Amino acid sequence: MAILMTKRKAKDLKVGDTISIASKKCTIQSIEISDIGKQGTRKVRLELVTPEGERVVVIRPEDYPFEIL
Repeated sequence: MAILMTKRKAKDLKVGDTISIASKKCTIQSIEISDIGKQGTRKVRLELVTPEGERVVVIRPEDYPFEIL
């Protein structure tokens, strides 16, 4: 049985989506998008929860691709 994984940009993610980070399945709890900074792109701050209940915070540029599970 193959698992179909698609990629979505960080700015297009939604609360409740399940993504793969470091080979772990994580569910998005909250999303914050910053203003444009000196690097020329907005940053996306994701608060994630692993199946073990561990909370993880990830900050990436808005066009960073994440694998959706």
